[in-house]
Amino acid sequence: MFDTPKRRPGRGGGGGGGGRPITPNGVLRFVVELFAFFSLGYWGYLAWPYPFPGVFFMIGLPLFAMALWWLFRSPRAVVKNDPVGKAIVEIAVMGAAVYTWFSLGYPLVGTVFGVVAVVSGVVNFRRENAR
Repeated sequence: MFDTPKRRPGRGGGGGGGGRPITPNGVLRFVVELFAFFSLGYWGYLAWPYPFPGVFFMIGLPLFAMALWWLFRSPRAVVKNDPVGKAIVEIAVMGAAVYTWFSLGYPLVGTVFGVVAVVSGVVNFRRENAR
């Protein structure tokens, strides 16, 4: 009834195997990124008066960080750059997230997040540059 094309091995047709493999550090990095974006929004909510500047920082700061990450640091980044450029963007976003927790009065959360982000970043840096 329906003519479906047959999958040929090695051609990349179909559902899986064409992208990067999912690693435990990749999952951890995704969670760290989400937590960093959440931290920036939470800081905007708590650190600024609510009506105007609070909403701007609560929504705008995570969106700005996401745009930076998407443009320069994601695996499918729009702007291709060297490892130093990737490190600068990652340090800026993660460092801002650590700063938010310290400025809100939660140094333990900032320290734990910073250590996890650094370890995950170093492991990822070594994996990316091992080739």
